[in-house]
Amino acid sequence: MSDTVENLDTRDLGFSDAEDEPEESSLSFLTGVSCIPFSAVYRTVGFKETEALVYLSAAPITTQERFNMSKHRSVSKVSVFKIELKHENFTWIVKRKEKHFMELHRELLRYKTLMRIPLCVSVSLVLSRIVSLLQMEFIDVSQLSFIQDLGPKGLEGIVYKRSGGHRIPGMNCCGHNEVCYRWSKRWLVVKDSFLLYMKPDTGAISFVLLVDNEFTIKVDSKYTETKHGVSIENLSRKLVLKFTSYRHAQWWGQAIESFVRKHGKAFLRTHRFGSFAREEENIPSKWYVNGKTYMEDVANALEEAKEEIFITDWWLSPEIFLKRPVVEGNRWRLDCTLKRKAQQGVRIFVMLYKELELALGINSEYSKRTLMRLHPNIKVMRHPDHVSSSVYLWAHHEKIVVIDQSVAFVGGIDLAYGRWDDCEHRLTDVGSVTRSVAQAMEQVRDIITFIKNMLHLLMGNTRFWHGKDYCNFVYKDWVQLDKPFDDFIDRYTTPRMPWHDISSVVHGKAARDVARHFIQRWNFTKMMKPKYRSLSYPFLLPKSHSTANDLKYQVPDCVQTKVQVLRSAADWSAGIKHHEESIHNAYIQVIAKSKHFIYIENQFFISCADNKHVYNKIGDAIIERIIRAHKEKKLFRVYVVTPLLPGFEGDISTGGGNALQAVMHFNYRTMNRGEYSIIAQLKKEMDDQWMNYISICGLRTHAELQGRLVTELIYVHSKLLIADDNTVIIGSANINDRSMLGKRDSEVAVIFEDSETTPSVMDGQEYQAGKFALQLRLECFKTILGAFNDPTIDVSDPISNGFYKDVWMSISGRNATIYEKVFRCLPSGLVRNKQELMSFQSKPGLDKENPVKAQELLKKIRGSLVQFPLEFLCEENLMPSVGTKEGMVPTELWT
Repeated sequence: MSDTVENLDTRDLGFSDAEDEPEESSLSFLTGVSCIPFSAVYRTVGFKETEALVYLSAAPITTQERFNMSKHRSVSKVSVFKIELKHENFTWIVKRKEKHFMELHRELLRYKTLMRIPLCVSVSLVLSRIVSLLQMEFIDVSQLSFIQDLGPKGLEGIVYKRSGGHRIPGMNCCGHNEVCYRWSKRWLVVKDSFLLYMKPDTGAISFVLLVDNEFTIKVDSKYTETKHGVSIENLSRKLVLKFTSYRHAQWWGQAIESFVRKHGKAFLRTHRFGSFAREEENIPSKWYVNGKTYMEDVANALEEAKEEIFITDWWLSPEIFLKRPVVEGNRWRLDCTLKRKAQQGVRIFVMLYKELELALGINSEYSKRTLMRLHPNIKVMRHPDHVSSSVYLWAHHEKIVVIDQSVAFVGGIDLAYGRWDDCEHRLTDVGSVTRSVAQAMEQVRDIITFIKNMLHLLMGNTRFWHGKDYCNFVYKDWVQLDKPFDDFIDRYTTPRMPWHDISSVVHGKAARDVARHFIQRWNFTKMMKPKYRSLSYPFLLPKSHSTANDLKYQVPDCVQTKVQVLRSAADWSAGIKHHEESIHNAYIQVIAKSKHFIYIENQFFISCADNKHVYNKIGDAIIERIIRAHKEKKLFRVYVVTPLLPGFEGDISTGGGNALQAVMHFNYRTMNRGEYSIIAQLKKEMDDQWMNYISICGLRTHAELQGRLVTELIYVHSKLLIADDNTVIIGSANINDRSMLGKRDSEVAVIFEDSETTPSVMDGQEYQAGKFALQLRLECFKTILGAFNDPTIDVSDPISNGFYKDVWMSISGRNATIYEKVFRCLPSGLVRNKQELMSFQSKPGLDKENPVKAQELLKKIRGSLVQFPLEFLCEENLMPSVGTKEGMVPTELWT
């Protein structure tokens, strides 16, 4: 390098002869800030702009020669230098030829000369930025180089990239020749888990390519169809770059591969269960039973957001209250919370499932429009476009909230109407204000603001569910969602349907993985839909795992667990070449490896593969595990809690609607009807002994509404599996083909494995249970069995005969019998066909004949657990007839 410096006229540039030594030196011409925040990725500008924020002011860039070909130079060989640079804690290597030093020297000298000439301020600024750009290009830095949360500094530089290569229908060229392709000059940035390219003139990020298990680099003109080309390929795209020489292309290819293998090797592997994410140790984790505590923690976490908020839901209702009862006005209403954070500078990104409006009434267009008009920092996408993508049957079903890519809520709870509930599962919510007073309030809406606000506070303190939030979707589906605070069912005559659900929160590296799934889907949707390709919808960048443990906020009361993020994803949902069904694989393996019991709560129970109508094998895994326990003569229990009726509008007293009956058909086909059902296959092996191994139940409750007794099922919306009090799966995936096969609905789940243990009991013996799993199982059991109100109910031992027969089976059987006597409620095992249904309905229950006796009987109810009516309408064909619209759709819609 000294030979090169000797050839430069350094007097006018202020260099001294000390530069001849190959020792560490520094570049002190830099200006910047002490720390570049992650939010700077949304404020990139053209490389020549004065606002471009590149360097850190805390330290200069120091240089040290690593390799000098000039010491062995010959006339026929070009001198090449590898120089190590360091800027604070960022270290990187640049490779330059002697001519590059000469060119930079000439430009700096020209700048020095021009600056001695009196020029206007604007010209001086332009010259200054040009020189700064030359310096940036020479040492390979940009506005994304020194952002701590993006990880170590990787390769950067000007490249030419070829258009196309996306795995998106309609996004590629029609041919494969040089004429068809378009080449564009871009600035390439390589990071530990992704690479991107930017437009130098605007600074806009034009594409992000994630490192995954199919990330490959090839330097091959035949493969790239380009002279001096480099191909970079992952599950989503084949990106082709062009360089000036084969040696240059080879160096870039090798350097990118070396950097990614060193810093991002975890992303290059296929992980357990076929997941995109690896297992992460010591992750602060927490579970939630029902929406009350979940939404409270979501609200608190949203309030702590500093940079980004990611939300994706099957359904999102902007006007729901996250904290109840409402005692602070609209402060904790979802839309108000998001607006407040957007005004503080937080970027908010929301992805909603775009429904078929004829089939679903969730009105995602209203949700999008409502959120988008709150603030420019809130961006909302809907997907899929059904016609252009040819996706009509499948849905985006994830329920995710991510804060600053450091805290991630994952589970079954949408931020939507009807989801907020607690362990009381109230059927009524009329408040202390009488009906006549409520009607009078409607007549005096124009009263002065003070009185109106006081009445609002009164109502807020006495009601939990406002307007559309008070619902019973089996009685009537939602309508007029653009009028959020207008009731659509009469809360004085119709009980609400309680909602039982499960969710969770993870932090650190696991939260990074959840965010990565969101980012992949967001960037895919942005590329796929032309309306989202504008700069107002930015590409999202994943934060580095290297900074994941630096938590600015942690949800209280967490437990350390081993965590792995799972998902169902495919080409239509995430733009990936091969589908992922890691949730399905995890369920099967956890069931197969369980030693004592499995506990399942799920909205659906559709399984037992016949490879014709049903393909997921969760039911088969349950059958195999029970048969193995029976042959080994070992205690093993399977608990399944699922809704007594599917969540579709329909009058069950007349047999229900076609959609409701179709789902009932496949649920019963899994449980006990047909040769593939669990009970039918177990009976072949053990006759009626199957009852010692598996119990299928639902939930029901009762209350008094306007002086009369009422009952309603509790809708189980959970997606939960607990095994052996040490392993838990919580997510959005139902037990059906839609959720489990990967190619259909998109889903996210988390598997938790305990690293902290606590003394417990299993079949009367001392047992070291996992702290996370045990506490969750105890909470679920105590809630549904009524142990919180009756301390004599012992749920500590989940498999002993004393618990299984004398507590679980006894309570569920007694509760079901009492509800049948008092309310003649449906579904009922006493009703096998429609004729019996009419007869059953014609006889009044005790609630009508003898309300006093009915009240006495209801005092014997414990919890909400009831045996599932396995014989309900067993003599009827529940599949929709061919002439109905439900009968005309593919069977896959229901399974």
